[in-house]
Order: sequence, then C-alpha cells, then structure tokens
Amino acid sequence: MPDQTFRTNIPEIDPTEIEDSRTAIADEHRSFLEKVMVKAGFADLYDARDFTEVVFRVMRDLMTTEASDRVAAELHTEAVPTEEKALQFEVADLWKDTNPIVGFLSRVRPPWQGPGIFKIDSDRFLFRVANEGGKPATVEREQAVQAVFSATKDELSQERIQEIASWLPDQVRELWEQA
Repeated sequence: MPDQTFRTNIPEIDPTEIEDSRTAIADEHRSFLEKVMVKAGFADLYDARDFTEVVFRVMRDLMTTEASDRVAAELHTEAVPTEEKALQFEVADLWKDTNPIVGFLSRVRPPWQGPGIFKIDSDRFLFRVANEGGKPATVEREQAVQAVFSATKDELSQERIQEIASWLPDQVRELWEQA
C-alpha cells in the first residue's frame, strides 16, 4: 500500500535547519575558467574556454602586436587546475589564437582601429563575440563578455588593464571598467 509507513524510527527533520555541506568557493580561489563559467552562466568549462578564446581574438584585433604581446606576457597562470588533458593550459594559451593562419595574420596586419582602417565599434565587437563564440541562448552576451573581462583583469597589472581599456570601443570599454 502506498500510504503505509515502513520505517517509523526516522526522526522528523525541519528542512529549514538542514545545512548544506557544500561551501561556496570565494571568487579569489576560483581558477580563471571557473570565474568565467560562474559569472557568465555557462554550463561547463569548455563553453567558458571557447567563448573566452573568441573574446580574446576580437580584443587582439583591436590592438597592436606589441600591445597584445605585453598582455600575453602577463597571462601565465593556469587556466584551471585539472587532470583533464583538454583543459591543461595557461591563460596565455587562450590569448594566443589556436588557428595558425589567423594567428599569423593578426601579427602582421595593423590593429582594426584608427583612420582609414576598418574599425570595430562596440556593436561589431559584441556581434562578433556572440556569433563566433557559440554562446548558448541562455547566456546573456554582455554578461558573458564582462565575465571574461573580470577574470582577465584579475590576472593583469594595473598598467595592462589601462592599456587594454584604451583600445576598446566606448560601450565595450564600459563593460571592461565595470568588470
């Protein structure tokens, strides 16, 4: 019978008194990709990694090769501590383009800012990130970009943070400063 009680010796528990044994990890103790995943609302570290690579690609497109190299030089922390081979890399590896042809072209072409040059404005920046990043529909574009920015700023010196801000278009710069 479904209404019959079989174990009567179990004490009644008040659900408001149950403690969750899981503790929230403080942001400063999270790895780079964990910060991106949590702040953006991605389902897993792979989504965070893929989206971060696209945000970094668009950021590099705005910068000179020298400025990009200075940023890469400061991004040498582990992206996420794991035994999983597919996620064993440094944040600097995310900054470098995984496509060798695109990586080469980005080193020899001028930045996409300035007079007479195709310019990336805030709308184009956010459009590229949303379309190239494979962002799930449940993740808000600006929130995801800001999550990458926040995790990146945690890895950089104040000088690099200001240098990157100087390359970003208006609305994207605001996201950078708010992160």
